[in-house]
Amino acid sequence: MADNLFNKVYNPDVLSCLANLSNDEVFTPPEIVNRMLDMLPQELFRSPDTTFFDPACKTGVFLREIARRLIKGLEPLIPDLQERIDHIFHKQLFGIAITELTSLLSRRGVYCSKYPNGEFSVSRFDTAEGNIRYKRIAHTWKDGRCIYCGASQKEYDRASDLETHAYEFIHTTTPEKIFNMKFDVIISNPPYQLNVGSGGKGTGTAIPIYNLFVTQAKKLMPKYITMIIPSRWFSGGRGLDSFRQSMLTDKRLSKIVDFSDSKDCFPGVDIAGGVCYFLWSRDKSDAINICEVVNCYKNQANYAIRNLNEFPVFIRNNFAVSIVKKVLSFNEETLNHIVKPVSLYGLNTNTFLSNSGEVAVRHSGGIGFCNRSSIRAGFETIDKYKVYISAASYDHAGQPDKDGKRRVLSIVDILKPQIICTSTYIIIDTFDAINEAQNLVTYLKTKFVRFLLAQICISQHISRETFAFVPIQDFSKPWTDEELYKKYGLSQEETDFIESMIKPME
Repeated sequence: MADNLFNKVYNPDVLSCLANLSNDEVFTPPEIVNRMLDMLPQELFRSPDTTFFDPACKTGVFLREIARRLIKGLEPLIPDLQERIDHIFHKQLFGIAITELTSLLSRRGVYCSKYPNGEFSVSRFDTAEGNIRYKRIAHTWKDGRCIYCGASQKEYDRASDLETHAYEFIHTTTPEKIFNMKFDVIISNPPYQLNVGSGGKGTGTAIPIYNLFVTQAKKLMPKYITMIIPSRWFSGGRGLDSFRQSMLTDKRLSKIVDFSDSKDCFPGVDIAGGVCYFLWSRDKSDAINICEVVNCYKNQANYAIRNLNEFPVFIRNNFAVSIVKKVLSFNEETLNHIVKPVSLYGLNTNTFLSNSGEVAVRHSGGIGFCNRSSIRAGFETIDKYKVYISAASYDHAGQPDKDGKRRVLSIVDILKPQIICTSTYIIIDTFDAINEAQNLVTYLKTKFVRFLLAQICISQHISRETFAFVPIQDFSKPWTDEELYKKYGLSQEETDFIESMIKPME
């Protein structure tokens, strides 16, 4: 009976459907789980002593697929099926569910029963949670924020019948005490972000939290860690700078599999910047942080062995590395040194503007007006020609079009003297003469420049540092892609690659 019940749980259609539900909780397709498991040494699944831990269970698919491999791998050592299942579920598989609901889903997916102490469980436990626990955790508030995850007290100080989203694994300084044991493998698809409060007009401000799960997992020092997380950490920002640095300098990071289009990993789910999964190996002994990087797009994959710490950011596309190296070899000053600060004039996106005033203001809805007394900074630029771009770098949340191409910059234009802008836009540079401004606009619209921007700008939001790979040119003349390709000695293969990645811009 146990055999039949256990086999029934391996229904790929059910969990594949769950994997397509929404962006709120991204469920992992079984196919991706098995790709992640394939990265591990397969002898782990032939040992009765290997322990596995998922600190963020949703459907239990990770533990389920591990159980599937262990049942096959341990058959020579433990021939009796029920004895083998009991050993695996009691001694080798452990998890923490992120909510009470996912604890029930996970137990049903793994044990074939939401209550593993009941008669329908394929392996009987003394408790109703088995080795997949869920414990309601309270946030620890200080000055209105949780000291562990940064959650807003206003948003998450809730009644006892509501989920707190205070995930047990990251709300402790001693994660090793949760199960009081060591694990060989930590594997998971952790929660990606947390709403930390209203951003006005009902919008929310979210902060990443997946980095906290990775950092906490490293503290446990398992032999292996593999997690699937958003790829935004490649470029840092939003509280991810220290995490990015720790990952790029970690010599134990042995493989990164990157999906620039999240739908190639999670069908039907758009995650700006894509997603990746990685393998961290505790005993990796390389003198430098050499790592295998796999680029996945549609049904194609590109492989390369790379030094992760070669650049200040992680260049996600393997083929782009040679292009960036050629450009940087000229040792020219880059645009990030001249791009003006965000909100140069101190006018945020919701600044009240009138129908008349001393200075015209470009905002997301068109043109408004304000008096000079409302302007906080940037006075020396008001009477100049200003080249500006939208602070939102991509169309369609950064996802490529059907041909795999991205636009990268959505707006590039000139503000005439006496016209300024809100923080919806970023001022690149200012000029006394309009022809130089026009030449900078032409330069920014080249595929060459927008390709270099794309190597840093992973998500939709652009900043000054996004221009760190873009060299400053002589703007007394216009520039074309052909001139730039020739100047930097790009091969035909490299120019074809740029042309295939970036959409034209009028």
